[in-house]
Amino acid sequence: MQSFEERLEKLEALGETIRRTDIPLDEALKAFEEGVKLARTLESDLSKIESRIEILMNSPEAKPSEEAAELSLFNG
Repeated sequence: MQSFEERLEKLEALGETIRRTDIPLDEALKAFEEGVKLARTLESDLSKIESRIEILMNSPEAKPSEEAAELSLFNG
């Protein structure tokens, strides 16, 4: 199975393919369909990651100073 990053790169490449004007419509449609499927799997993966982060952030084992440090990473 490809990593999240590899699948994201593939989605970006499909987007570039769709934007080209020199390809047949059926090829663009295939790329679009593949991109939609890939986007849905990536969205599902992100949702799972967000859930895991929320569980970790709300876990009683986390010390207050650790939580503050982790939050500062997201608030940049």
